[in-house]
Amino acid sequence: MPSKAKKASARKTAKAPLRERVMKGVPDDLWVKCTGCSTMLYSKELEQSLKVCQKCGYHLRLSAEERIRLLVDEGSFQERDTDLTTQDPLSFPSYKKDIARYRKQTGCADSMVWGEATIGERAIILGVSEFGFMGGSMGSVMGEKVVRAAEEAAIKRQPLVLVCSGGGARMHEGIISLMQMARTTAAMARLADAKVPYIAIFADPMLAGIAASFAFIADIIIAEPGAIVGFAGPRVVEQAYRIKLPPGSMTAEFHLAHGMVDMVLARREIRPMLVRLMNILR
Repeated sequence: MPSKAKKASARKTAKAPLRERVMKGVPDDLWVKCTGCSTMLYSKELEQSLKVCQKCGYHLRLSAEERIRLLVDEGSFQERDTDLTTQDPLSFPSYKKDIARYRKQTGCADSMVWGEATIGERAIILGVSEFGFMGGSMGSVMGEKVVRAAEEAAIKRQPLVLVCSGGGARMHEGIISLMQMARTTAAMARLADAKVPYIAIFADPMLAGIAASFAFIADIIIAEPGAIVGFAGPRVVEQAYRIKLPPGSMTAEFHLAHGMVDMVLARREIRPMLVRLMNILR
């Protein structure tokens, strides 16, 4: 005979909501909700579509690792400066704990990954923002990696490709973060003087300190569809100035129409375009 405890547990299970009973034991990552249209997407099908919603075309965010796999020749990426870490110059409360947590979550040392790779068998220098690491914010480590990537590209005379996504300078490092805007801009100026091409890829969102420094001064700018691009986000602008922005006024398509980006390409089209550009730039 079943015990009273088992009977009570069975009655409790039976009274649980149907969805809770059906979903019990189903892996948490089996379904993903589209940020654009709220459709529930089967994760394996979403991976096959490169994390682009098949219903509304919304481009969900990729991790740095996923982006690298998408862009470069298989097995060609060699990461540099894997041990470069911030020194917490302001002794900001909980900053070291936050950094450790984000490292564990993303597998990245900070919000930028860079190294050498090939695209269409053409050697390049590649840098990729990791939005999952503190929103892709720019601190001393990101700034240093961008500068080193630009310097390496100039020395080896290899095209620089940067995937830009994230927000402003990281407040946890104060003026040292703000300094990275000037440092990275100066590095890109030196790269231009060396006549080495620099291609930027804008992924949602691409805002603030990154936009106002090294991102918008690329020779060629490619943006993903629907990506929010600008200095301040649309909600910040509307709240600060008490105005209503026109629909789509801070999207990649808006910037394309006004000459601020060179092309808006679906995620699947970006690598073929890079291969084409590498052949032109030889």
